[in-house]
Amino acid sequence: MAHPNIALIKYWGKRDERLVLPRTDSLSLTLDVFPTTTRVRLAPGALHDEVTFGGVPARGETRRRITAFLDLVRERAGLPDRAVVDTENTVPTGAGLASSASGFAALAVAASAAYGLDLDPTALSRLARRGSGSASRSVFGGFAVWHAGRDTDPDPDLGSYAEPVPAGALDPALVVAVVDAGPKIVSSREAMRRTVDTSPLYPPWAASSEDDLADLRRALLRADLDAVGEIAERNALGMHATMLAARPAVRYLSPATLTVLDGVLELRRDGTAAYATMDAGPNVKVLCRRADAHRVAGALRAVVPGGSVHVAGPGPGAHLLDEAL
Repeated sequence: MAHPNIALIKYWGKRDERLVLPRTDSLSLTLDVFPTTTRVRLAPGALHDEVTFGGVPARGETRRRITAFLDLVRERAGLPDRAVVDTENTVPTGAGLASSASGFAALAVAASAAYGLDLDPTALSRLARRGSGSASRSVFGGFAVWHAGRDTDPDPDLGSYAEPVPAGALDPALVVAVVDAGPKIVSSREAMRRTVDTSPLYPPWAASSEDDLADLRRALLRADLDAVGEIAERNALGMHATMLAARPAVRYLSPATLTVLDGVLELRRDGTAAYATMDAGPNVKVLCRRADAHRVAGALRAVVPGGSVHVAGPGPGAHLLDEAL
């Protein structure tokens, strides 16, 4: 089982597509909502992998990515056996709610166990990264930083992994406003490529993101939620600005998104510490103090009556379930 993570300092853009190496470091918070549960068992003698989501066979690009990941696990384990994979995903897929992060972190844990790989958390994070970059962070609970690594590393694959981030006595919540649970018209992968290749705003955003990460880590250590929120919000808005400047533009922000962002500003004007972040999709996540979470959720429900609002806290890292329980 694994949970999604929401990046406070964003991952946006790859420098190596095959190894899934990012251009910048990123930092996230793993949530305690929307878990993905994945079961993997070996099928000796089978000619093909069997992959289902909630009992429905996976097809197309989804199936290709999962079987390619299983090939990587098989190569490392030295076992040729095909596998039966069944996944129960409670987060909307392809809507900018980190479904691939929880999905591939869960698959990395389950497949490693099924094929007999004994991986420490760092190695597991590297493996999960090969399925989906942000999955490297869902291996860990709470706050985690994903190191981009450098092209000068002797083995670039070894230099890119996630690890937990120390934080002070924060008691944060993340209120998730789902304004559209449908799949995106432009995938994150395509949007990243287009932004990196064509947006004149991407290089300065990537450079400033490194400064944002250093500032946010210091804010976490001193448990300064307002500073954490301010840094996270500017980093997310900057990322979306790079997409709007791409040729052609990538626009995930919908009218409902802007309504939620206005609601967050109104909460701050009224004295409630609330800060927005968004990934590659129209849905908004709002960082606040746990004591304020239900007030924030109520305010967001009032401005997006057709959507759904969920209150999340820091969640656990990816782990095996005891099927006997």
